[in-house]
Amino acid sequence: MTSLVGTGVLLRFNLRRDRLMIPVWVAVNTLMVLSMPNTLKGLYGTQAERADLLDQVATNASLRALIGPVFDDSLGALTAWRVGVYAGALAAVTGLLVVVRHTRDEEETGRQELLSSGVVGRRASLTAALLAAAVAGGVLALLVTAGLAGQGVVGALAFGLGLAAVGMLFATTAAIVAQLTESARLARGLTAGVLGVAFVLRASGDSASTGGTSQAFGSGGGSSVLTWLSPLGWLSQLRPFAAERWWVLLLFAAAIAGQGALAYVLAGRRDVGMSFVPTRPGPPVGRLGTAGALAWRLQRGAVLGWSLGFFLAGVVYGGLTDGVADLVGDNERAREIFERMGGHSGITDAFLASMTGMLGLVAALYIVASVLRLHGEETSMRAEPVLANAVGRLRWASGHLVIAFGGSALIMLLAGLGFAVGYGKQVGPVLGACLVQVAAVWVVGGLAVLLYGLAPRVAPLAWGVAGAVLLIGWVGPALDVPQVVLDLSPFGHLPKLPGGDMEWGPVLVLLALAAVLVTGGLAGLRRRDLTT
Repeated sequence: MTSLVGTGVLLRFNLRRDRLMIPVWVAVNTLMVLSMPNTLKGLYGTQAERADLLDQVATNASLRALIGPVFDDSLGALTAWRVGVYAGALAAVTGLLVVVRHTRDEEETGRQELLSSGVVGRRASLTAALLAAAVAGGVLALLVTAGLAGQGVVGALAFGLGLAAVGMLFATTAAIVAQLTESARLARGLTAGVLGVAFVLRASGDSASTGGTSQAFGSGGGSSVLTWLSPLGWLSQLRPFAAERWWVLLLFAAAIAGQGALAYVLAGRRDVGMSFVPTRPGPPVGRLGTAGALAWRLQRGAVLGWSLGFFLAGVVYGGLTDGVADLVGDNERAREIFERMGGHSGITDAFLASMTGMLGLVAALYIVASVLRLHGEETSMRAEPVLANAVGRLRWASGHLVIAFGGSALIMLLAGLGFAVGYGKQVGPVLGACLVQVAAVWVVGGLAVLLYGLAPRVAPLAWGVAGAVLLIGWVGPALDVPQVVLDLSPFGHLPKLPGGDMEWGPVLVLLALAAVLVTGGLAGLRRRDLTT
């Protein structure tokens, strides 16, 4: 097994490098899952309320497309239903990021070639990357199982293993894609695209599932073929806390083993730094005349992908708006949570405000990723030859920041247009509700710029900031946390639109704060040495 020599050392090195990223992603995912049982208990405390919820899900195709089917009325089963798809997607993102970082990223920067010149086996790096992803999945499974054991040990174990299995499946998918492409950016994008296709297949399959009552879902009927084509669909069909289908884990095991074996075969048949699908050569004469054009060339794929995703999300959420009053019904606890997230107005306006707020929280992830592209260009040594020419640091950074901040405004605008298509009412107020989120998104982006400009070594901590903001905005209202905690997030200071009064004061303060943070970050970038 000489091809695996050095795997242990590389694994320890990978875990040390990921000592911040993996704990943050795992903690956010775990807290999202473990906060749900108490929330659901407050929302649906009686058997009759839970039975009514099952009937609502069984007869509402849009709700099944958004969240998935529910198979039992226990708190454990409702928890798996409410957060299963999104916790699985988050586990998948963790797996793909870890694997691409320790495979294609290492080759693209030239570090892998340096390692391979020593006593390191040909497949050691790939094995260490997959093992690091397995450690992240294993910790997530352990925490989820322990946290949900009070709802049923068997169901908690099934749910924890299912989340870990989804993460490992997309980790092996990323391992394959990393062999096919020469760019880490493209590898991440293509694997994320596979995840997006899996979500669409799952949503389409669950929406088309037959059975008009909750009993039909509980009996095992109604599953669509499209659901079984998606790993996210497998997670729901594992049915934690509802007569678990343990054989579904065999599907995960077979897919992980098959994809892992293919990745190993491909890794053994190519040279370090090369790929099976080489990058198309550029034109003989360069067409990029400005730093902004280069930044757009590097980030256009991400902008287009996020734009499409936000528009479709707006369409889906807009389509659910008319039925939200029936779904909430007389449940005062559900109404209270929507009003805490969306303001004390009618339930429809509160729902729209809470959903636009959620999309704003997700947009914070986009702006952090886009800003940190500067960090990636610098640490990969691609920024140095650009800055060695007649391009100043501020001009170079501004090209990426225009896309980061302008792109966040664009995707929120497209989300508003999606709401207009899906809901068809209150077009102006909903557009305003989406665009007002931009002020808080820019504050998060400004913090990322400040960290990068002043202390590039800790710039990835911007992901922790975005994760904390997401956690406060998502879980805080459901747990009825004190207002002082909600105010730690810039989103807690925004006016609740539509339905509430527009308050320009907080918005202008947030915009000014974002400008100050960006200015401080650019000043730090101008004065410090570049990473060499």
